[in-house]
Amino acid sequence: MTLAGIEISYLVREISSKTSGYYVSNIYGITRNSLLFKLHHPDKPDILLMFSTFGLWITNTKISQMEENRLVKRLRNDLLRARISDVRQVGSERIVQITFSGFNQESVLIGEFFGDGNIILCSKDLKILSLLHSIDVRHRKLGVGLTYAPPPSSGLDIFHATRADLEQVRSTSTAAVRWLGRTLGLPSKYAEEIMSESGTDGQRLGNTLTPEEVDSIFRTVERVIARVASGDHDSYIVRDERGADVYPIPLGDLSQKNAAKVATFMEGLDTLFSENLLERGKTVQTDTVSQKITELEHKLEEQNKAISLVRQRSQSISDVARAITGSASLGVTSIEDPGIPALLGKYGSSLVRENGIPIIDVRGDKIKISTQSSLQAISSLLFNESKRQLRATGTIEAEKAKTEKTLESLRKQAAVAENSIVFSIQRKREWYERYRWFFTSDGLLAIGGRDASSNSSVIRKHLGKNDRVFHAEITGSPFFILKDCQDAAPSSISEVAQATVSFSRAWREGLYGLNAYWVHPDQVKMAAPTGQFLAKGAFPIEGTRNFIQVSLLQLAVGLYRKGDSYAIMAGPLPAVKAHCLLYVTIEPSGSEMTELAKKIRLEFLKLAENQDVIKSFNIDDFIRALPAGDGHIAESGLGQADA
Repeated sequence: MTLAGIEISYLVREISSKTSGYYVSNIYGITRNSLLFKLHHPDKPDILLMFSTFGLWITNTKISQMEENRLVKRLRNDLLRARISDVRQVGSERIVQITFSGFNQESVLIGEFFGDGNIILCSKDLKILSLLHSIDVRHRKLGVGLTYAPPPSSGLDIFHATRADLEQVRSTSTAAVRWLGRTLGLPSKYAEEIMSESGTDGQRLGNTLTPEEVDSIFRTVERVIARVASGDHDSYIVRDERGADVYPIPLGDLSQKNAAKVATFMEGLDTLFSENLLERGKTVQTDTVSQKITELEHKLEEQNKAISLVRQRSQSISDVARAITGSASLGVTSIEDPGIPALLGKYGSSLVRENGIPIIDVRGDKIKISTQSSLQAISSLLFNESKRQLRATGTIEAEKAKTEKTLESLRKQAAVAENSIVFSIQRKREWYERYRWFFTSDGLLAIGGRDASSNSSVIRKHLGKNDRVFHAEITGSPFFILKDCQDAAPSSISEVAQATVSFSRAWREGLYGLNAYWVHPDQVKMAAPTGQFLAKGAFPIEGTRNFIQVSLLQLAVGLYRKGDSYAIMAGPLPAVKAHCLLYVTIEPSGSEMTELAKKIRLEFLKLAENQDVIKSFNIDDFIRALPAGDGHIAESGLGQADA
């Protein structure tokens, strides 16, 4: 599937509106031609933007790296933490420029989505800093240090085409549908739909059209462009023997096609393009192993042939020996007897002399004999040679067994490799998942800051008059809010206090026995007293503080289900156990965060009935739930939530 200029116009508009205010938090290489940008916003869910040589789109699928991408390192150096300040299309061409701003500089990332495609990183003045494919052809050069310029336009700018432009069709002897597609840069599916909607036979020659028919075609062009580019879509994924495509609007008679409706054109693109990337990944993962398998299969075939050949030669020598033994029993006493040549000839052998030495040649095997020896002695000599050759098959059989074992191992590797592409579907997160969160054992929502920025956001954006605010008596404590808790049970108060201390610096330093306290919302002031300064994420507290001693530094991490959606919840054990399907309890000291996250995920896989649910979470999802610092697993088990 190739994107059309009018489709790119829609994508640019949609991506521009959705990514406004976002900055780049990470860049991943997916294949040699595809990159995944993780975009972050302080108050909105993360966005995954795929940037490939065949298009760009917002995706819900996070795919692990399948090939090295040589642009990743440079892009990370230039674009990490930079904000997206502009997304634009070059005219109606299949070219998109994204401008990133930050740290007193601007960078422009250009995607060319035609031919083999290209990804080009430029400075603000479009000097090329790095690119996927250098180009040196008659009309165009692209290389590091050169100034980027798009290729010469081959047709009209479809967004500014006039009635007079389309009038030119009446001066051509080309079929009208072909002229329209070529002139406006439209794929045949759009050109055919325009001709059909306008009521004009697309196969009519252009010079046979009437002015009225050109008028109808022009109005239809405007209508189709407006629908596609503006997002007025009714989208379908269409599959046939030639492949698959996404239609932003119905094109042709869909009742005659294998068409499935999708919510949005972007969603349809994500489905098909992600399928293409995953298929590419399977091919990449299995190609090297497949080549080795082919080589070993050829080697095994040659070993089987060698074994068969040796056995045949051994059998031939044995047959000659038996024939000679039989002739001796008939009274023949010498190998030089006149009847021997005919006897040997029956078995494809002969008695010859080479350099005066007598030899029995059995189908190319030459065995030295003495003409003075008895026939029984010569026969015994041949039998020994037959056995010697047969023993040689043992060596080949041993090598064959090794080849078969290696081949079996590689075939298993190929099967594993084909299914080893790791990807996860980005689920829609609840608003509170941007923070630390859990539901108390009594069902009340508690949210807390992860850092200074989210500490500030928790208080400024989510503190209500019926809430309580928690903080620990230590620098480096998060603010926690217990929502809608006018009649909160002591257990909920105690659980939020424990979470506040456990998610503070106390965890990293192993400080037991700290106090936490809670206050009412009106005791939290949004500004520092006159003449004083407060760090970001800090707030003055006035009035009485209600202290709670927290003797236990312990948290639980559990699998929480809400409807058909799952999340990783972390909080005090009673709360997690009450609301989660399974849980792991952790305490300070032990493994660093990444290793601890891996161990928790492995424990979840052991406990879960449906392992696919656990596999849909990556290690980052588990790390995000953990407190800062080392930790170890204390226990694990099944929770009390309904399965």
